[in-house]
Amino acid sequence: MEQKKFVHTERVALRWGDMDAMGHVNNTVYFRCMEQARIGWFEALLPQGQAWKGTGIVIVSASCNFRRPINYPGTVEVKLSVGAPGRSSVPTFYELLIGEQLYADGAAVVVFIDMQTQKPVRIPERIRPLLQ
Repeated sequence: MEQKKFVHTERVALRWGDMDAMGHVNNTVYFRCMEQARIGWFEALLPQGQAWKGTGIVIVSASCNFRRPINYPGTVEVKLSVGAPGRSSVPTFYELLIGEQLYADGAAVVVFIDMQTQKPVRIPERIRPLLQ
């Protein structure tokens, strides 16, 4: 089992339009909640206003285990943890909760990129210690 380090919590308010014809929040919204947590975490890693200027992140794989349906209204709390970083990537893990109840969990591999070239780069030295 991979060691994980908790790094960020994001709260995402559900919108009426997030529901689908089945009367619950559409599966794609679970991924959007994870995305919002990932972006909030990344922006907190860098000095104010520096995210997306020289360094950015992309995901190369993503997964979600849908444990139970989410219904409107509500606020989803997304807890983000990271695994051991590689040269340019880091595995990220997510738990989507409402109250103490787990609604979904997921993962994504995040790759750090140079925003101009859109190519992978080594995880910046100022960020690497925050991941370990």
